[in-house]
Amino acid sequence: MRHHFPSVAFVVIAAIALIIAAAGFIYFGVYNIAADDPHTRPVYSMLESLRDRSIAVHSQNIAAPANLSDPKRISSGAALYTEMCSGCHLGPGVERSEMSQGLYPQAPELAKTTDLSPAEQFWIIKHGVKLSAMPAWGKTHPDPLIWNMVAFVRKLPGMTPEQYKTLIASAPAEHDEMMKDMGGMKGMAMPAAPNGHD
Repeated sequence: MRHHFPSVAFVVIAAIALIIAAAGFIYFGVYNIAADDPHTRPVYSMLESLRDRSIAVHSQNIAAPANLSDPKRISSGAALYTEMCSGCHLGPGVERSEMSQGLYPQAPELAKTTDLSPAEQFWIIKHGVKLSAMPAWGKTHPDPLIWNMVAFVRKLPGMTPEQYKTLIASAPAEHDEMMKDMGGMKGMAMPAAPNGHD
């Protein structure tokens, strides 16, 4: 029985047609990139898998500090979280803000999320996530402060609204002072230690 394989010319023509179709798809703006028009389920699933695998692979060699449960770390992280994160990621008993409602994809409510390792949380906070509203805080914050945010975020799940309010109220109030204490200034990151260690 003879097998019929496509000719080289047919493969070349098909490849050119595919390139032209893809270029037209992009040029004519066929895909609606608006945040109020969600991705189709297959596109969203593909992007979600791409994000999750990328974070897992890029964070695999990061070792978390042994003292993530240190109250000073958690208190510092609470102050940073209030200023930089709570508008999107909310907190126990915090109502959805206008900003959080307008985001797509929606920012995870970190008080309800427990499936990431400390290394993955550190990597996300430091490097951000493309095509989302998650910024790369490592451009302006040294690694020790990022670990402080991780320490606080890890305490969020299971925290009551009262515990959250108490911790936030007792946290250091001055962001710029924390930056100075860590040897950096707002807008200027300290050199990162290798593999995310502090």
